[in-house]
Amino acid sequence: MSTLDPRTAQRLKEAAGPGGWSEEASEIAPHLVELRGRWTGRTPLLLKPSSTEAVSRILAICTETGTAVVPQGGNTGLVGGQIPTHGELLLSLEGMTRIRTVSAEDDLLIAEAGVVLKRVQQAADAADRLFPLSLGAEGSCTIGGNVSTNAGGVGVLRYGMMRDLVLGLEVVLADGRVLDMLRGLKKDNTGYDLKQMFVGAEGTLGIVTAATLKLFPKPYSYATAVAAISGVPVAVDLLRRLQRATGGLVTAFELMHRRSLDLVEKHIPGTANPLPHHDGWLLLIEVSNPSAFDATEAMQQTLAAGIETGAVLDAAFAKTERDRQALWRLRETLPDAHRLDGATIANDISVQPSRIAEFLERTDSAIRTELASARSYPFGHVGDGNLHYAIKAPGNDTALLSARTALERGVQEETAKLGGSISAEHGLGIAKNEDIQRYKSADEITLMRTLKRTLDPKNMLNPGKLLP
Repeated sequence: MSTLDPRTAQRLKEAAGPGGWSEEASEIAPHLVELRGRWTGRTPLLLKPSSTEAVSRILAICTETGTAVVPQGGNTGLVGGQIPTHGELLLSLEGMTRIRTVSAEDDLLIAEAGVVLKRVQQAADAADRLFPLSLGAEGSCTIGGNVSTNAGGVGVLRYGMMRDLVLGLEVVLADGRVLDMLRGLKKDNTGYDLKQMFVGAEGTLGIVTAATLKLFPKPYSYATAVAAISGVPVAVDLLRRLQRATGGLVTAFELMHRRSLDLVEKHIPGTANPLPHHDGWLLLIEVSNPSAFDATEAMQQTLAAGIETGAVLDAAFAKTERDRQALWRLRETLPDAHRLDGATIANDISVQPSRIAEFLERTDSAIRTELASARSYPFGHVGDGNLHYAIKAPGNDTALLSARTALERGVQEETAKLGGSISAEHGLGIAKNEDIQRYKSADEITLMRTLKRTLDPKNMLNPGKLLP
């Protein structure tokens, strides 16, 4: 899209309403750069609707005129799906900020697409409930973006991904029709579950304008610890033992390596490794306690049994909420520390938990074959098999970035050999939209294209994303 017809532009501005659009370069600029600076876009017009009706009017005009549009939430995505790389219109949902309903009785909350995740968590907390989605960008990412990318985060082991947390959606289709599926029923066995088509679709099938979200009872307290382990193979068995000991109350089971924590201590003020004498793998473990049960003793006994067998080398427990926050800060700032320490090639993959150790061994060898100075700095979620496999080449950033394509291909190939996924929670965007065609079957790709053509026959919703 090279130019925007002035008459179409005027109609779109009127559809967005007063204050609902901008052509000011200074206002538009922050929306055009991806978080890590890997992709920069361009657009002739930023649209900022504040209602579902305005989004409907805008999309009806876009379909009528064949005008492509890219939806955007908090601009925290890591695969470029929210960037108008070919001069499309940019449709920001950040103006849709109402929390329409909070119901403790029905354990649900209805939030518009532009509501920041942290605000949803706070609204649930005020109603003595928990909205469990938790990720590093929760202070700026939005609910519409969380839905459209099927966000994951650190609580997936206990509560599932965003797909599992969505009870209903309001979606504007390409032609402007509004699908009101906000009913919020936990049981609705009346045919196709249409709302699920739009979860993880990255705005290519319709624009999510509101979501009915599932709430949970608030944990009474948490038992949190960091444990040094003898190697990755013991992690899955330790998780299984801890789940049995706590009755399935493990909320997070995060794998980290000492070399990553060294970068955190180097670049993130106020952080400290609680087990500084161990050079290998560590686990950040958290159990959510209901009021009738404190899992601390069960966790202590499980880790003590691991120490007896040599699987666990040492452990440090959070004694206060401040201690707990300090432990989580180590994990949550890992990506920032990697970036601050120089060039990093990030990969977001998943394999069966039982194959994590095999994946790491095979992939570490594969990347060194491509670039001798390459080293992995993996971290991630043991319980759901999701690893953020970061690659660095200390002191050799130029060589690392020159080898990016080969290194990413190597990671993807090893993932595929183990039956895994090349994107666990970040999505495809433009980073992996070509790659996915090598790893999904031809029938799957064909069906995805058929769905896209059916719902967006003019290919005007986020074109070129998810599939080329």
